[in-house]
Amino acid sequence: MAANIADLFEHAVDAFGDRVAVACGERAATYAELEETANRLAHFLRSRGVGKGAHVGLYAGNSIEALVAMIAVYKLRAVVVNVNYRYVENELQYLITDAGLDVLIHDRGLSERVGAVASGLTTMIALPDGSRSDLPGVSYADAVGAGKPGRDFGERSGDDIYLLYTGGTTGYPKGVIWRHEDVWRVLGGGIDFMTGIPLDDEWAQSRRGAETPPMTRLCLAPLIHGNAQWAALAGLFAGDTVVFLPHFDAEEVWRTVERRRVNVIVLIGDAMARPIIEAYLAGSHDGSSLVAISSSAALFSPSVKRQYLQALPDVMVTDAIGASETGFTGLGIVADVAGGAVDGPRVMPGPDTIVIDEHGRKAPPGVIGRLARGGHVPLGYYNDPAKTAELLTEVDGVRYAVPGDLARIEDDGTITLLGRGNTCVNTGGEKVFPEEVEGALKSHPDVFDALVIGIPDDLLGQKVAALVQLRDGAKADVDGLDTLVRQRIAGFKAPRAIWFVDRIQRTISGKADYRWAHAWTRENDAD
Repeated sequence: MAANIADLFEHAVDAFGDRVAVACGERAATYAELEETANRLAHFLRSRGVGKGAHVGLYAGNSIEALVAMIAVYKLRAVVVNVNYRYVENELQYLITDAGLDVLIHDRGLSERVGAVASGLTTMIALPDGSRSDLPGVSYADAVGAGKPGRDFGERSGDDIYLLYTGGTTGYPKGVIWRHEDVWRVLGGGIDFMTGIPLDDEWAQSRRGAETPPMTRLCLAPLIHGNAQWAALAGLFAGDTVVFLPHFDAEEVWRTVERRRVNVIVLIGDAMARPIIEAYLAGSHDGSSLVAISSSAALFSPSVKRQYLQALPDVMVTDAIGASETGFTGLGIVADVAGGAVDGPRVMPGPDTIVIDEHGRKAPPGVIGRLARGGHVPLGYYNDPAKTAELLTEVDGVRYAVPGDLARIEDDGTITLLGRGNTCVNTGGEKVFPEEVEGALKSHPDVFDALVIGIPDDLLGQKVAALVQLRDGAKADVDGLDTLVRQRIAGFKAPRAIWFVDRIQRTISGKADYRWAHAWTRENDAD
């Protein structure tokens, strides 16, 4: 069994080529159309020397062409390297060097940045994005036009490499290396996430898709993020229609839900979830086609969950946990959310998910430790054996990936995710998890967003600090905010310093930008 990304897509093409595979904006393409275009681009890339193991950068926003590029690269047994389209020249140069890129596929509007670092590249392909920028290289239309439409790429393997660069919110991004089969099992539907039972073979998704009506999935994150990549790929493997937005816009989400009759929305935490639900509440939108909303990869706070449950009572809302280094590790179905803050997402653990205590053993209930997943795990970090050694460990002879998330096993077998160990605040010997404090802050009706960090303190070592974005028209009230927070969580967890900011800066996927937060607190006085 190959369990290769390109093979899994081709099985879907063979099963239901006439179905609509992808839509973005006003445009759409069937499985057969996506296949032919990807084949043409793959043949062109092969003529430029791209083959097994070659690293091809994708420096682009969401578009049908970006998805075609991904599929084309995998057809050649080459490796897609996701490059954040917000990166400026020095960051782009870092990725080109660190990932060993010779080929870069990019949005035409990014041509000026690409031109500044082009000396390290042999091939550049510019995707159409409505801009008029020029760059020595090849246009997407010319590349596709030069390639053949047939599928003649030879056998592939489940051992082929999938590489995903993490966001780099606290430093330079790291590339996580997976075998195709392993990452398919943990993110692409190769295991039933509810039961933990693996699929029998690589045709199981396409067989099931041929027997059941397709779903329409709206993937809101950028395609350069693992959340959107795997929501899209898993949907394609199963015969669904995958919908993207060129740019995130809360009102456009609901227009797209109505126009495309979307069944499932896949999003990343509060940064997406809150503006979406508030746009729904403020307008007149038809969400009757929705059956599920799934959040993962960032804090989905209790106050926002409560808004969804009240506004969309017939829609199943889930909160999943995982990481680039583990894939899926647990799923919680959001039910009644209490009025106060909670520690973090509480989920049923996925297959092979455990918590490891400070002694390197499986933690008993009530003990905080490091979240870990066994079974299908990554090979490690690209070009970084030291960090790979920190990531992978053995417990009772079983190999686990341990990316640094702290969690606690509860008495009923569920797991509560507490947050990343490197963002935990140690204040006077007490550990404070930022996500819990952020959840308490966001329960205040005047708070739209919040980010919590630890800053140096002569007495306590660190103290809890918060950057708070108020709703339009709201007035800053430190005392009122402090009073509410202390009703939700213990007093030692309450922020000792608060900065009111115009906007909380986050990555394009909605994750916290800790470098920005620490710089702001150093350079500005607290309110």
